[in-house]
Amino acid sequence: MTSKGQAWFCTTGLPSDVVVEVDDMTFHLHKFPLMSKSNKLHGMITEQETNPTRLQKPSTTAAEEEEEDRGDGEIEEEEVEEEEEEEEPYCHISLPEFPGGSEAFEVAAKFCYGVKIELSASNVAPLRCAGEVLEMTEEYSEDNLISRTERFLSQTVLKSIKDSIRTLKSCEGLMPMAETLGIVHRCIDSIGARASSIDPSLFGWPVNEVEPGDRRKTTGRDSWFEELALLSLPLFKRLIFAMKARDLSPEVIESCLIHYAKRYIPGISRSNRKSSSSSIPSEREQRELLETVIANLPVEKSSSSSTATRFLFGLLRTANILNASEACRASLERKIGSQLEQATLDDLLIPSYSYLNETLYDVHCVERILGYFLDGLEEISAARIEDGDETRGARSAALMLVGKLIDGYLSEIASDANLKPEKFLELAVALPDHARLFDDGLYRAVDVYLKAHPWLPEAEREKICGVMDCQKLTLEACAHAAQNERLPLRTVVQVLFFEQLQLRHAIAGTLLSADVPAADLSVPSNLRREEERDGDDTSDAGVSVTSDPAHAEDSSVTTWRATVRENQVLRLDMDSMRSRVHELERECSSMKTAIEKIDKVGPPNRGRRSSLAKKFGCKFKTQVCDSHQPTVVETRKGRNHHRPP
Repeated sequence: MTSKGQAWFCTTGLPSDVVVEVDDMTFHLHKFPLMSKSNKLHGMITEQETNPTRLQKPSTTAAEEEEEDRGDGEIEEEEVEEEEEEEEPYCHISLPEFPGGSEAFEVAAKFCYGVKIELSASNVAPLRCAGEVLEMTEEYSEDNLISRTERFLSQTVLKSIKDSIRTLKSCEGLMPMAETLGIVHRCIDSIGARASSIDPSLFGWPVNEVEPGDRRKTTGRDSWFEELALLSLPLFKRLIFAMKARDLSPEVIESCLIHYAKRYIPGISRSNRKSSSSSIPSEREQRELLETVIANLPVEKSSSSSTATRFLFGLLRTANILNASEACRASLERKIGSQLEQATLDDLLIPSYSYLNETLYDVHCVERILGYFLDGLEEISAARIEDGDETRGARSAALMLVGKLIDGYLSEIASDANLKPEKFLELAVALPDHARLFDDGLYRAVDVYLKAHPWLPEAEREKICGVMDCQKLTLEACAHAAQNERLPLRTVVQVLFFEQLQLRHAIAGTLLSADVPAADLSVPSNLRREEERDGDDTSDAGVSVTSDPAHAEDSSVTTWRATVRENQVLRLDMDSMRSRVHELERECSSMKTAIEKIDKVGPPNRGRRSSLAKKFGCKFKTQVCDSHQPTVVETRKGRNHHRPP
């Protein structure tokens, strides 16, 4: 068959006697090949032949006119014969709303002519529907189009998840016939069955994200996810419902939803911003798609990778922009709260899209997410009271990670001049005390807030500083706070007091470990008796001792003498530290007396407090360590490494 404009002609050399119109295409065919395979066309052609009034005369097409112009040199007798042939009546058949359009009918017509056709996952559904319309059944003709397409569906398409998705995609323009023939149901069932048989560990993250180097995996999993994202929203929703009915793993369902959302919702992923060749859905369509994705997200916690959590925060930003429903946003915030320990500081920095919020970032949203996280921990604790240390340790680790995350978030938003002290306090005290090993991060946030809000009165500043526990500040943080002029004087005194306590505890612990009674530099008698007993046991066992006993005894004596010398050096160091503690106690007592006098006179100004700090020698290093990393005080060296001659 050859195409000429909007017409198809059969190249058998015989004049066509049947014209079939499908959409805007005209097919000039022959009735006998069509009638041999299609019961429908057989009936329509027979009806026209028995009713001559319905037969039509052919009209000259533009292609035929061009051929006539080129054949002007032919003899007049041949033209007369052609005119007589054209005047013969022919069958005219119209097939409106043909499934698959003119392309499907073309392949079906070729099949009627005995031409070998190539079946694929994309054309098998249109051809199956075309065979149904044309009644190309096995009863009418052996090995007909319906049986051929059904065999290809069952033996090839439904055994591959990618082919099943492609066939399901082709059914979008074949409704409701594809639904009636069961093609849609069989494809959805096959996809769900194939997806459930895949190892859930293969559905880890990142999903369509770029990894450093050549570590990005281009597996078959990614390719069929991309195929799945091409489905229309109604078919995609049906597929997700079918997957849930089969109790598929949450990783599979979540990966499908995220791939689909990334394709149709622009800007939802910061690392996947690229120009799309497809048309961008309208705001209403995006909102419907967003709510569908969020409503079908599994309640279970996502994988351990932070990529899933980052995408959920992207969904939340998009939900705020599109003004999604409150229920939709609450569901998404609850989902994020269940895995907040996987988030990063950049995830929490959600811009405030409402004109009602004066702050730069949406602090209320983060506060709600933190509340969902804490509620989840309480539910887990209540449901698993009988769990072992491993579960409690995991909960404690998650809480510590969130504590560090919130401290960083507070430091970031503290510079916002519109952030009210009440909101800062609410978020700072939302976490329990055991969420922070050290309060250095919280101190940093307080310092930034006081620097950005210098107009706060003394009472407000003391209230802000009250959120941190001075006992949980490291020595470096205490050193910084002791000379921080933004802190209230009462807070500085507390810092100095607890710094003194830390030093006293450190000294007490060192003294306890070094409290070994000084003895003569000779080897104790019990050590000698033990060596003699060990020697007797060795002799009784019949073991030949080749080492020199005198040499072993000299070695023990040397070790003992070295230990005694080390203890003496430690005692000298402890005496020095004890003197320093007494000096700090005297300074603290003097400062308390001065503060009592200041309280009687009135609130001091900064210059006076600065001079007071200088008066009592409060000079420290300006370093603040991480609030979740313990500080190890190095032991003093020097004399420890110099043994007396």
